[in-house]
Amino acid sequence: GETPEGQVVCFDAKINFDDNAEFRQKDIFAMDDKSENEPIENEAAKYDLKYIGLDGNIACFVNGAGLAMATCDIIFLNGGKPANFLDLGGGVKETQVYQAFKLLTSDPKVEAILVNIFGGIVNCAIIANGITKACRELELKVPLVVRLEGTNVHEAQNILNNSGLPITSAVDLEDAAKKSVASVAKK
Repeated sequence: GETPEGQVVCFDAKINFDDNAEFRQKDIFAMDDKSENEPIENEAAKYDLKYIGLDGNIACFVNGAGLAMATCDIIFLNGGKPANFLDLGGGVKETQVYQAFKLLTSDPKVEAILVNIFGGIVNCAIIANGITKACRELELKVPLVVRLEGTNVHEAQNILNNSGLPITSAVDLEDAAKKSVASVAKK
């Protein structure tokens, strides 16, 4: 800010730490007051998932913050509103996929789920197995649109196609967004 005498002074200071640095900055992260977070964010962190809540009704399950933002943007461009984004990150286990679906379906605003995974490091077959397990065990009641690309994508598509579950496949992100928005509009 500027004083009446024309001097520029600092009124406030904020510091943010990159969550990805936690493994090497344990003392700093131990001071974090988790009570300030939403409970769902703390639950997600237990499974190495990053959850950001939003105001819409289409849940986004992605890997990578950039892909998450692109997914949210394209949902908006197609007339929808994202309910969140849940970032799986790079190393993935079926249990994380299951827990992600458990978190997403616990939000009463969620009317559809869009899975958008680009599997460079991530094995799409592991994602597909986690999705089918979660759908069965959680008795998924909302439309599910899945777009997978990358490592073992053909195996993953076979797993999803042969699961007997009402999973809508998408060929690309645009297709996935359109199908997700349309599934919510049908309600």
